Amino acid sequence: MGDATSQEPRKRMKETGIRNPACGIDTAGLTEPGAVAYNLEAAQLYEEALRRGEAKLTADGALVAYTGQHTGRSPKDKFVVRDSGTEGEVWWDNNKAMSPAHFEALREDFLAHARGRDLFVQDLVGGADAANSLPVRVVTEFAWHSLFIRNLLIRPARETLETFLPKMTIIDLPSFKADPGRHGCRTETVIAIDFSRMLVLIGGSAYAGEMKKSVFTALNYLLPARGVMPMHCSANVGPDGASAIFFGLSGTGKTTLSADPSRTLIGDDEHGWGGDGIFNFEGGCYAKTIKLSAQAEPEIYATTRRFGTVLENVVLDERRRPDFDDGSLTENTRAAYPLDFISNASATGRAGHPKNVIMLTADAFGVLPPIARLTPAQAMYHFLSGYTAKVAGTERGVTEPEATFSTCFGAPFMPRHPSEYGNLLRELIARHGVACWLVNTGWTGGAYGTGHRMPIKATRALLSAALDGSLSQASFRTDANFGFEVPVAVPGVDAAILDPRSTWSDKAGYDAQARRLVGMFVDNFSKYEAHVDAAVKGAAPRVAVAAE
Repeated sequence: MGDATSQEPRKRMKETGIRNPACGIDTAGLTEPGAVAYNLEAAQLYEEALRRGEAKLTADGALVAYTGQHTGRSPKDKFVVRDSGTEGEVWWDNNKAMSPAHFEALREDFLAHARGRDLFVQDLVGGADAANSLPVRVVTEFAWHSLFIRNLLIRPARETLETFLPKMTIIDLPSFKADPGRHGCRTETVIAIDFSRMLVLIGGSAYAGEMKKSVFTALNYLLPARGVMPMHCSANVGPDGASAIFFGLSGTGKTTLSADPSRTLIGDDEHGWGGDGIFNFEGGCYAKTIKLSAQAEPEIYATTRRFGTVLENVVLDERRRPDFDDGSLTENTRAAYPLDFISNASATGRAGHPKNVIMLTADAFGVLPPIARLTPAQAMYHFLSGYTAKVAGTERGVTEPEATFSTCFGAPFMPRHPSEYGNLLRELIARHGVACWLVNTGWTGGAYGTGHRMPIKATRALLSAALDGSLSQASFRTDANFGFEVPVAVPGVDAAILDPRSTWSDKAGYDAQARRLVGMFVDNFSKYEAHVDAAVKGAAPRVAVAAE
């Protein structure tokens, strides 16, 4: 990038922006870069991204960038340095190890690659709770990456930047190509984290989400030791001050359902739960935009028409307007925007202890009810399971549902063993008397291909009843397969939909699908049984005797 920059723009950009003279990028070992731009704001980053040809301008003023080969994260290329500090702390079954020697070789080659290149530096914070925050310095070779991460993390007050002291540094160089033999990685793409140095190196991928998730991974490593629960969840708070947490994997409605205009949005993806309540890790949102419409999600849609928003891999029509129905580049099209672009977003990113925990799943097998009440042990079981089901590759003609189990609703970002997070969540739920609910936004009346998607109106009505406390007063039945409690009747909701088996015309078909799903849960959970107590083991589903 630096090689292609003319001397005049380089002179204009050299050492621009606010920096801390005592804490420059040399703290990460970077020496002799080209031009260095510190803490540029949106207008300046737009200018640099467009001048370099990194991005395009949409008709509505957003910036759109394309990430090339990588249109999503590369979890198989993510590594954690295995040393004396991490040896007994990291869940190595889930995290690929890199030796200190390989990381040092990678670091040296990163620094050499950065020499003479123009760089953009942002000083940002992960975590709205000052006592549990992580100041992060992010160094990028792309201006649009600098704007992306500036949108996604918390932006410190301008007057504090001259004394900013990072506790972690991320260096993101998409043009760097790793050498598997020299660096101990898998391919030319690498995301490597050294928790002893608190240094992250990202190379070979232009997908900006790698930076955001590296901060999340670091907080997931650091916070449990402080008794703070890091969570892959959205959160909101009602007018009465009662907050709610929404766990869920991609496609379950986590962002959509938490963006309730009657409640204040705390954040849409990553939070902590500590002694004073919950707090957002981020200062922005990273929303999926495939099939986005103004009618279904007006608040999110509006952000895509604003200056400052970064659109990722969104196709533009001939008038430079986004075509959100076009998934030809990827189904994982995204919008990254500051949280304050949402009108009902919290100004503080904080709220008190939650009264409700919602675990979202999109069950494409058509077995689970639209809502169920969980005991603390059942909540831990379903949290460790992290179940949803995807309809895999319909464009390739595949119509069978595909089960996905991602423990803690975020396995790729969990450095520690799931039982650490599960036990901490269970303890917090019990201590604060939190009501826990499993909400199915998937299929009813049959599996995918036969049934239909759960009506969003019914989901919203059930959620509202759970959040305002009225659902707790309903009559409940015990589910024959999963053992959790399911409401029998809820005002404004068709009672038939509350009993999934009754919505199937083929009752034997439902029973067969239920047996299949129960078996998947049991098989998946076998790896956690040695780490949980009898109550959690007892929360496992069991195949019911088929009813007539």
